[in-house]
Amino acid sequence: MEELFGQFSLGLFILQTVLFIGLIFLLKKFAWKPILDAVNEREDGIKNALLSAENAKKEMQNLQADNQRILQEARLERDTMLKEAREMKEKMIADSKNEAQVQGLKMIEQAKATIESEKNAAVAELKAQVSNLSLEIAEKLLKDELSNKESQVKLVEKMLGDAKLN
Repeated sequence: MEELFGQFSLGLFILQTVLFIGLIFLLKKFAWKPILDAVNEREDGIKNALLSAENAKKEMQNLQADNQRILQEARLERDTMLKEAREMKEKMIADSKNEAQVQGLKMIEQAKATIESEKNAAVAELKAQVSNLSLEIAEKLLKDELSNKESQVKLVEKMLGDAKLN
């Protein structure tokens, strides 16, 4: 080590110092700046990628929330449609029952009217048959009574007695 200090030259030291400073200056100007720029650019790229990933994560969460909301709305709409369909079915059944009852009552009324008219027709026919039979019986009785001369005279006198002259 003494040898090293013994051979020490101030000029050489200054020259080496100037060369070292020049080398540092050249490295700073041509090497450090592009290296630092590349490192900074890479750091910015990583930050941007992290921000993009965070934004994508937030967007995915928003999409999932929207999907859940849309799914919930669809379920509510489906339930509403099913409820309306059930109500419509029940209303149609009730309307059909009411219409069937009305039709049944109309048919019963028509049947009653038909029965009444047939009954009246049967009664009228029965009356006609009874009157025909009565006339036939009266005719036979009168023939029997009027076949005898004495009976005819009695009948005429009786009728004349019943008839009052005004």
